[in-house]
Amino acid sequence: MIVHGLIHLLGFVKAFRLSEIKQLTQTISKPFGVIWLLACIFFVIAALLFALKNNYWWLFGLIALVTSQVLISFFWHDAKFGTIANVIILIAAIIGYATSHFYNQYQQAVKTGLQQPEYFQNSELTETDIQHLPEPVKKYLRFTGSLGKPKVNTFKVEFTGKIRKDEQSEWMSFTSEQYNFMETPTRLFFMKAVMKKLPVAGYHCFKNGAAYMDIRLFSLFKVQYQDGAEMDLSETVTFFNDMCCLAPPTLIDKRIKWLEVENNKVKASFTNNNITVSAWLFFNDSGELINFVSEDRYSADAGKQLPWSTPLKDYHEINNYKLFGNAETIYSYPDRDLCYGTFKLIKLEYNSKYLD
Repeated sequence: MIVHGLIHLLGFVKAFRLSEIKQLTQTISKPFGVIWLLACIFFVIAALLFALKNNYWWLFGLIALVTSQVLISFFWHDAKFGTIANVIILIAAIIGYATSHFYNQYQQAVKTGLQQPEYFQNSELTETDIQHLPEPVKKYLRFTGSLGKPKVNTFKVEFTGKIRKDEQSEWMSFTSEQYNFMETPTRLFFMKAVMKKLPVAGYHCFKNGAAYMDIRLFSLFKVQYQDGAEMDLSETVTFFNDMCCLAPPTLIDKRIKWLEVENNKVKASFTNNNITVSAWLFFNDSGELINFVSEDRYSADAGKQLPWSTPLKDYHEINNYKLFGNAETIYSYPDRDLCYGTFKLIKLEYNSKYLD
């Protein structure tokens, strides 16, 4: 886009006779020269916005190529080959628009979630609040530094990592961001990945027990879509997992029932919108949560529920809390374990009030 834009600068130079431009044989008036300059500026702005990962680069790109193509139509003899560049940029702009539109669905859902009232009282988490919890969970909350800090009603998370479908599939690198809301359990997860050097975007939406997953190539072509009862159950497990692993202060939630305690191992259930899921939480002697194992999550490939675990490691301080640094997602088949995702925790914010 920058090279194509700078080529348009030649029309401006010729119109204002700043230099001799032999490549352009047709006469260019000064008004047209200004339009050539504007096309150059629009292309450069679009390129810079693209480099800065601004979702609206495509708008300037579209304005630029329309301006460019109009000029080409007037100066076809000298500029006709610019149409090839414009077609390429048009395809990229369409993909850019699709990416922006798809991402905007996620952002609009986040804005709605941010309007939810607080589920927990806006006060600090105290020993009194955790009195009813099993001892390993209390130890975990103390270890993470949750006590004496505000109760958590929302949290925003950013990950980097890689995912794959099965052992035969190539790993896809990804970045993701998500928002979770506690009053009406909501999990909004948006992922950008690369599959065979092509951009793929994925949106997981879970709102009060209803969930769907939408995966698109170029943010335009659906390559996978799932919803229904099995998805609702699976995403309820994921939401409960997020509470345990990413937002320990939320474990005071009355929708959680603590069922069994075996040394550093605790079984709990979470109920929302008539859906109940359960999991075993594994802790070490230091108080770290080192694994979450549930048998209530479906595997689309297996076509049935399989044990699902998220081993956690590399605890470190983030946002004044001690939380895991790296995690895996694993389905346990009868004959093997399949690690299909790795997640590196990059950013965590509690009680966000505004969409970043």
